[in-house]
Amino acid sequence: MTAPGVDEDVRPKRVAVERRLHPVTPFRRAWAPVAVVVGWAAHDPNQAQEQLTRLTTTALLIVLAVVVSAASLYGFLSWWFTHFAVTDSELRIRTGLLFRRTAHIRLQRLQAVDITQPLLARIAGVAKLRLDVVGAAKKDELAFLGESEARALRAELLARAAGFAPETAHEVGEAPARELLRVPPRELAVALILTGATWGALAAALVVPPFLWLATHSVWTVLATGVPLLGAAGASSAGRFVGEYDWTVGESPDGLRIDHGLLDRTHETVPPGRVQTVRIVEPLLWRRRGWVRVELDVAGSANSVLVPVAPRAVAEAVIARVLPGAEVPATAALSRPPRRAGRCLPLWWRGYGIAVTDTVFVARHGLLRRSVALVPHAKVQSVRLTQGPWKRLWRLADVHVDTGAGKTVTARLRDAQEAADLLRGQAERSRTGRRDARSDQWMA
Repeated sequence: MTAPGVDEDVRPKRVAVERRLHPVTPFRRAWAPVAVVVGWAAHDPNQAQEQLTRLTTTALLIVLAVVVSAASLYGFLSWWFTHFAVTDSELRIRTGLLFRRTAHIRLQRLQAVDITQPLLARIAGVAKLRLDVVGAAKKDELAFLGESEARALRAELLARAAGFAPETAHEVGEAPARELLRVPPRELAVALILTGATWGALAAALVVPPFLWLATHSVWTVLATGVPLLGAAGASSAGRFVGEYDWTVGESPDGLRIDHGLLDRTHETVPPGRVQTVRIVEPLLWRRRGWVRVELDVAGSANSVLVPVAPRAVAEAVIARVLPGAEVPATAALSRPPRRAGRCLPLWWRGYGIAVTDTVFVARHGLLRRSVALVPHAKVQSVRLTQGPWKRLWRLADVHVDTGAGKTVTARLRDAQEAADLLRGQAERSRTGRRDARSDQWMA
């Protein structure tokens, strides 16, 4: 793909210049030989201890020097034999000391280009470039680059994926971003405290140990069970707080940019037009405050969270940037299953509902933890109707909508005739939506 006005046939081919990673990279890769030694010692600790006791101080120092030298040499050689280059149509990565591997990443198939900075990388001023590619099960990465070099390379790859000419792509620079949302740390902390999973783990840590004490009268059994449960209750919330700290969503020509992280800083991109499903999650304890969580399904990408917590109106404004023209239906606008659905699923049938608009298929489920999924018609890959014997008895059926991210959104417990009409209507809306869908190209 080329920028407007550029003739690809007469344009001179650019010579690809191979580059190496940042010089700090050998320190990261030098751990491999050390890990082999540690793995051998952990596999047979008794023999390892016997071997160490037989060594004199001089022999121990020699072994240590050999291990350090081997680790340093391995790190240096692996860095020396790793190159990357940006050509007219692809990013080429050559790696391997003994077994060579060359990855050819077509720029037109890039889903996202993310920058991650673990804590030590932030201290050293380097960053890791991670590449999401259509159809690839595993992400390729360049670790590590200088922070400024990583941002410049990311901007160049996005510009090339958008169709800019190779000779001008590196001059485009990083597209400006306009901040849409920033989650305050206090709001995030309160939201995590009010999450049902946190309270469930805490309840298990307080309830299970007394039962174990009554059953075994063993202090060690109680401690061995209660301490991990209590730690899991705190670790789950603390881990999410650290990972989602200072969550910022910005809008730029290359998509929505997401920056987050307290220790490890991550800069992600949600590509425009490639979001398959948007899911609005509303835990029970958040409803009084009017908070919601927004999750995503993006084909070929690991990006799964758009907004960790925000007022509903703010979250819907961000969703409108992801799905232009789509509106989130009010709860009252959702069509519930018929009352006879209670024969198949008592009480919980009230948590289901659907709505179909001009742009999206909407399905809701859950009473305590509500979840509303929005699927753009253009992203529907297939539609299926299922009906078991018990549902046939009560003239009910489920309609499954499959998306390009390999996920399924289901309208459950619908009237059988309504489900058949929904199946035919959604198939037609999907064909029309794909025909009229906007381009998935960056900056188009």
